[in-house]
This record gives sequence, structure tokens and C-alpha cells, in this order.
Amino acid sequence: MHKKVFQLLVDNTSGVLSRISGLFSRRGYNIESITAGVTADPRFTRITIVASGDDEILDQIEKQVSKLVDVRDVKELKPDSSVYRELALIKVKAGCDQRQGVISIADIFRAKIIDVASDSLIVELTGNQDKIDAFINLLDGYEILELARTGIAGLGRGSENVTYL
Repeated sequence: MHKKVFQLLVDNTSGVLSRISGLFSRRGYNIESITAGVTADPRFTRITIVASGDDEILDQIEKQVSKLVDVRDVKELKPDSSVYRELALIKVKAGCDQRQGVISIADIFRAKIIDVASDSLIVELTGNQDKIDAFINLLDGYEILELARTGIAGLGRGSENVTYL
């Protein structure tokens, strides 16, 4: 099993995300992560999908997605020529006596404390999946009350592979 990161440029119309996820569902493909947002041109949405499977399945995913009417462009974002980021919001149970320990771990990872309550902290962390996983593992001695992860967003490096429509 391999993972591939696909970047789709699609028309910004209602139902496009549903049609794309429906294709994955109908074919039995697994989506590890999916993010979507409007681009600098409001007519288009950029969708980043992380999918897993063997090489044959991943090639089929790319071919099937590119056939959808709303899809304008499909690219594989290869790790060596792309930048990936994910956002995580983590609510950690931490009273006065534990708060400094969580803050110290957050500082090491350049995370931000974005909310403080009497019994908890919310930490905001951006980075690649490995960085976020490592941060969560270091919180092992603390109780994580809630966790929200966005999934990967990515762009290719440089300007040679930019799609202009």
C-alpha cells in the first residue's frame, strides 16, 4: 500500500465535492485526507486528496477523477517537489500545575496556545503529518480532550507546473 497526494483544480460549483467523494465511494477507494478551498480565482476550487492503495489503484483513481466534468486539472504532488501542511487544534486538559509542561512542549514545536481555560489549553500546530503525530505522541502524559485535524493541503514547488485556465 502506498499513499499519493493528488491536487485537483475544479469548477467552484455546488455538488462538486460530493461527486468526487462519490466516485471514491462507488469504486471502493479509500480517502485518507481531503481538503478543499476556493483559489485566487473564485471560479475554481483547489482540492487536495490523499489516497492509499497499490500502484494500479492509485493510477485508476487519477484516471477516473480526471474524467469528471467539473475537474479541470489533476496532478500528483510528489513529496520531493511539493510542500504539504496540515493544521491541528488540540485541547489538552491542564490545570495550573500542568500548564507549563504543555506550553514547553508547544514551544519546542513552534505551536501556539490559542485558548486558555482554568482546566485546559487549546494548542494550534501546523506542519507535516509527522510533526503533528510527534507532538501528539509527546502529549502522552496529558489527557487530550478534543482533537481536530484539517488533512493535508499542498502545492507544488516553483512556477513551472502552475495551471492557468
